[in-house]
Amino acid sequence: MSATTYRVESSHPIVGPLWPSFKASKFHTFVDRAFAVVMAAKSMTSPSGHEIRVVHVPTGEVVFRKTTA
Repeated sequence: MSATTYRVESSHPIVGPLWPSFKASKFHTFVDRAFAVVMAAKSMTSPSGHEIRVVHVPTGEVVFRKTTA
């Protein structure tokens, strides 16, 4: 796969209004960086309070991170 991918990840399951409830998992991959950041920004962890990151998969660079309150 030649497309650049971004991974939304956390050490705890990621949930939120944009994720289907059956897809609560610890990571999701996207081709579009902006979409990955939006999904991370609108999400939280279960239980809440843990970090969510967007990682550029080929380089391992963290391009966005947040801690939910």
